Amino acid sequence: MTFPPQAPVGGNNSQGVPGQQPQQPYQGGAPNWAPPPPPQKKRKKWPFIVGGIVAVIVIAIAAGGGDKKDEDSTAAATTTQPADAGSNQQANEPQNDSAPAADTTAGLNTPVRDGKFEFVVAGVEAGVADVGDNPYLNQQASGQFVLVNITVKNISDKPESFSPLDQKLFDAQGREFEADTTAMIAATSSDIPVWDKINPGNSVNIQLVFDMPADATPSKVELHDSMFSGGVEVKLA
Repeated sequence: MTFPPQAPVGGNNSQGVPGQQPQQPYQGGAPNWAPPPPPQKKRKKWPFIVGGIVAVIVIAIAAGGGDKKDEDSTAAATTTQPADAGSNQQANEPQNDSAPAADTTAGLNTPVRDGKFEFVVAGVEAGVADVGDNPYLNQQASGQFVLVNITVKNISDKPESFSPLDQKLFDAQGREFEADTTAMIAATSSDIPVWDKINPGNSVNIQLVFDMPADATPSKVELHDSMFSGGVEVKLA
Protein backbone atom coordinates (compact mmCIF):
# COMPACT_ATOMS: atom_id res chain seq x y z
CA MET A 1 0.00 0.00 0.00
CA THR A 2 1.45 3.15 -1.02
CA PHE A 3 1.16 6.27 1.23
CA PRO A 4 1.40 9.76 -0.16
CA PRO A 5 4.34 11.76 1.11
CA GLN A 6 3.69 13.65 4.32
CA ALA A 7 4.15 17.33 4.37
CA PRO A 8 6.68 18.25 7.02
CA VAL A 9 5.48 19.88 10.17
CA GLY A 10 5.96 23.56 10.03
CA GLY A 11 5.21 24.08 6.35
CA ASN A 12 7.59 24.95 3.62
CA ASN A 13 11.27 25.53 4.26
CA SER A 14 13.00 28.85 3.66
CA GLN A 15 13.41 28.06 0.00
CA GLY A 16 9.75 27.15 -0.29
CA VAL A 17 10.57 23.53 -0.93
CA PRO A 18 7.98 21.44 0.76
CA GLY A 19 9.07 18.72 3.07
CA GLN A 20 12.57 20.16 3.85
CA GLN A 21 13.53 21.59 7.20
CA PRO A 22 15.42 24.89 7.24
CA GLN A 23 19.10 24.73 8.05
CA GLN A 24 19.89 25.84 11.61
CA PRO A 25 23.04 27.73 12.52
CA TYR A 26 25.87 25.85 14.16
CA GLN A 27 25.29 25.92 17.88
CA GLY A 28 28.60 24.43 18.94
CA GLY A 29 31.51 26.36 20.57
CA ALA A 30 33.71 28.88 18.69
CA PRO A 31 36.41 27.18 16.69
CA ASN A 32 39.80 27.21 18.47
CA TRP A 33 41.83 29.34 16.04
CA ALA A 34 42.93 33.00 15.73
CA PRO A 35 42.90 35.08 12.60
CA PRO A 36 46.34 35.30 11.00
CA PRO A 37 48.29 38.55 11.78
CA PRO A 38 48.38 41.12 9.05
CA PRO A 39 51.47 40.90 6.95
CA GLN A 40 54.32 43.16 8.21
CA LYS A 41 55.22 46.05 6.01
CA LYS A 42 58.75 46.01 4.83
CA ARG A 43 60.73 48.98 6.26
CA LYS A 44 62.15 51.15 3.60
CA LYS A 45 65.91 51.46 3.93
CA TRP A 46 66.48 54.47 1.68
CA PRO A 47 65.51 57.19 4.28
CA PHE A 48 68.19 55.87 6.65
CA ILE A 49 70.72 55.79 3.88
CA VAL A 50 69.92 59.36 2.81
CA GLY A 51 69.96 60.54 6.47
CA GLY A 52 73.35 58.94 7.02
CA ILE A 53 74.77 60.61 3.93
CA VAL A 54 73.41 64.00 5.05
CA ALA A 55 74.88 63.53 8.55
CA VAL A 56 78.30 62.68 7.08
CA ILE A 57 78.19 65.80 4.88
CA VAL A 58 77.20 68.05 7.84
CA ILE A 59 80.00 66.65 10.03
CA ALA A 60 82.52 67.12 7.22
CA ILE A 61 81.44 70.76 6.68
CA ALA A 62 81.55 71.51 10.40
CA ALA A 63 85.01 69.98 10.73
CA GLY A 64 86.33 71.89 7.72
CA GLY A 65 84.80 75.20 8.94
CA GLY A 66 86.28 74.76 12.41
CA ASP A 67 89.76 74.20 11.00
CA LYS A 68 89.43 77.31 8.85
CA LYS A 69 88.14 79.33 11.83
CA ASP A 70 91.06 78.16 13.95
CA GLU A 71 93.49 79.09 11.18
CA ASP A 72 91.89 82.52 10.81
CA SER A 73 92.03 83.07 14.58
CA THR A 74 95.68 82.03 14.69
CA ALA A 75 96.51 84.32 11.77
CA ALA A 76 94.64 87.23 13.39
CA ALA A 77 96.45 86.69 16.68
CA THR A 78 99.79 86.60 14.87
CA THR A 79 98.95 89.76 12.96
CA THR A 80 97.75 91.74 15.99
CA GLN A 81 100.58 90.73 18.31
CA PRO A 82 102.78 93.75 17.50
CA ALA A 83 99.79 96.07 18.03
CA ASP A 84 99.08 94.44 21.39
CA ALA A 85 102.71 94.82 22.36
CA GLY A 86 102.57 98.47 21.41
CA SER A 87 99.37 98.91 23.42
CA ASN A 88 100.99 97.35 26.46
CA GLN A 89 103.98 99.62 26.05
CA GLN A 90 101.72 102.65 25.84
CA ALA A 91 99.77 101.46 28.88
CA ASN A 92 103.01 101.24 30.88
CA GLU A 93 104.03 104.72 29.87
CA PRO A 94 102.63 107.61 31.94
CA GLN A 95 99.76 109.35 30.20
CA ASN A 96 99.80 113.11 29.97
CA ASP A 97 96.70 113.91 27.97
CA SER A 98 95.68 116.87 30.09
CA ALA A 99 96.80 120.27 28.89
CA PRO A 100 99.10 122.22 31.22
CA ALA A 101 97.19 124.34 33.68
CA ALA A 102 96.99 128.00 32.87
CA ASP A 103 99.15 130.28 35.00
CA THR A 104 96.76 132.38 37.09
CA THR A 105 99.47 134.25 39.02
CA ALA A 106 98.81 137.98 39.10
CA GLY A 107 101.20 140.45 37.48
CA LEU A 108 102.21 144.04 37.97
CA ASN A 109 99.56 146.65 38.79
CA THR A 110 97.01 143.98 39.70
CA PRO A 111 95.35 144.13 43.15
CA VAL A 112 95.80 140.97 45.21
CA ARG A 113 94.77 140.24 48.77
CA ASP A 114 96.12 138.27 51.68
CA GLY A 115 94.37 138.49 55.02
CA LYS A 116 93.88 142.07 56.14
CA PHE A 117 95.91 143.72 53.33
CA GLU A 118 95.45 144.42 49.66
CA PHE A 119 98.66 144.67 47.62
CA VAL A 120 99.48 146.22 44.27
CA VAL A 121 103.00 145.74 42.89
CA ALA A 122 103.69 148.93 40.92
CA GLY A 123 107.16 148.17 39.60
CA VAL A 124 110.52 146.46 40.08
CA GLU A 125 114.11 147.65 39.59
CA ALA A 126 117.04 145.25 39.58
CA GLY A 127 120.83 145.66 39.37
CA VAL A 128 121.09 148.47 41.93
CA ALA A 129 124.57 148.64 43.48
CA ASP A 130 123.76 150.86 46.48
CA VAL A 131 120.87 152.74 48.07
CA GLY A 132 120.60 155.87 50.23
CA ASP A 133 121.47 159.51 49.54
CA ASN A 134 122.69 160.03 53.07
CA PRO A 135 126.37 159.05 53.23
CA TYR A 136 125.85 157.83 56.78
CA LEU A 137 122.98 155.58 55.78
CA ASN A 138 124.18 154.52 52.36
CA GLN A 139 124.16 150.74 51.86
CA GLN A 140 126.20 148.73 49.35
CA ALA A 141 124.74 145.56 47.91
CA SER A 142 126.58 142.31 48.38
CA GLY A 143 125.44 141.36 44.90
CA GLN A 144 122.67 143.58 43.61
CA PHE A 145 119.73 145.32 45.19
CA VAL A 146 116.28 144.60 43.76
CA LEU A 147 113.74 147.31 44.57
CA VAL A 148 110.06 146.28 44.56
CA ASN A 149 107.59 149.15 44.86
CA ILE A 150 104.21 148.14 46.33
CA THR A 151 101.06 149.78 47.64
CA VAL A 152 99.66 148.25 50.80
CA LYS A 153 96.03 148.96 51.82
CA ASN A 154 94.48 147.97 55.12
CA ILE A 155 91.13 146.35 54.27
CA SER A 156 90.30 145.38 57.87
CA ASP A 157 88.39 147.39 60.47
CA LYS A 158 91.32 148.15 62.78
CA PRO A 159 94.96 149.33 62.52
CA GLU A 160 97.32 146.62 61.32
CA SER A 161 101.12 146.35 61.22
CA PHE A 162 102.96 145.55 58.01
CA SER A 163 106.30 143.71 58.32
CA PRO A 164 108.81 143.68 55.43
CA LEU A 165 110.39 140.56 56.93
CA ASP A 166 107.23 138.59 56.10
CA GLN A 167 107.67 139.32 52.36
CA LYS A 168 109.70 137.01 50.09
CA LEU A 169 111.43 137.37 46.73
CA PHE A 170 112.16 134.41 44.42
CA ASP A 171 114.60 134.30 41.52
CA ALA A 172 114.26 132.33 38.29
CA GLN A 173 115.97 129.34 39.95
CA GLY A 174 113.36 129.23 42.71
CA ARG A 175 115.69 130.53 45.42
CA GLU A 176 114.08 132.53 48.23
CA PHE A 177 115.31 135.91 49.54
CA GLU A 178 114.12 138.07 52.43
CA ALA A 179 113.95 141.85 52.58
CA ASP A 180 116.93 143.90 53.80
CA THR A 181 115.35 146.30 56.32
CA THR A 182 118.56 148.32 56.79
CA ALA A 183 118.74 148.97 53.07
CA MET A 184 115.05 149.86 53.11
CA ILE A 185 115.60 152.55 55.77
CA ALA A 186 118.56 153.88 53.80
CA ALA A 187 116.59 153.94 50.58
CA THR A 188 113.62 155.83 52.03
CA SER A 189 115.43 157.81 54.73
CA SER A 190 112.54 156.92 57.00
CA ASP A 191 111.46 154.02 59.10
CA ILE A 192 107.77 154.96 58.94
CA PRO A 193 106.85 152.59 56.04
CA VAL A 194 108.57 149.78 57.89
CA TRP A 195 107.29 149.89 61.41
CA ASP A 196 104.17 152.05 61.72
CA LYS A 197 100.68 150.58 61.67
CA ILE A 198 98.32 151.25 58.77
CA ASN A 199 94.86 152.47 59.71
CA PRO A 200 91.69 150.89 58.24
CA GLY A 201 91.06 151.99 54.65
CA ASN A 202 94.44 153.72 54.34
CA SER A 203 97.15 152.87 51.81
CA VAL A 204 100.92 153.39 51.99
CA ASN A 205 103.62 153.13 49.35
CA ILE A 206 106.49 150.91 50.40
CA GLN A 207 109.73 150.05 48.67
CA LEU A 208 110.92 146.55 49.50
CA VAL A 209 114.67 146.06 49.06
CA PHE A 210 116.24 142.63 48.49
CA ASP A 211 119.96 141.87 48.24
CA MET A 212 120.54 139.00 45.81
CA PRO A 213 123.43 137.71 43.63
CA ALA A 214 124.39 139.89 40.69
CA ASP A 215 123.62 137.13 38.17
CA ALA A 216 120.21 136.29 39.70
CA THR A 217 117.00 137.24 37.92
CA PRO A 218 114.02 138.26 40.10
CA SER A 219 110.96 136.22 39.14
CA LYS A 220 108.15 136.82 41.66
CA VAL A 221 107.33 138.15 45.11
CA GLU A 222 105.22 136.44 47.75
CA LEU A 223 103.31 138.94 49.89
CA HIS A 224 101.90 138.20 53.37
CA ASP A 225 99.79 140.06 55.89
CA SER A 226 101.67 138.14 58.63
CA MET A 227 104.21 135.41 59.02
CA PHE A 228 101.42 132.88 59.51
CA SER A 229 99.34 133.71 56.41
CA GLY A 230 99.27 131.72 53.20
CA GLY A 231 100.52 134.63 51.11
CA VAL A 232 99.81 135.64 47.53
CA GLU A 233 102.23 135.59 44.59
CA VAL A 234 102.85 138.31 42.01
CA LYS A 235 104.99 137.87 38.90
CA LEU A 236 107.64 140.51 38.30
CA ALA A 237 108.10 139.85 34.57
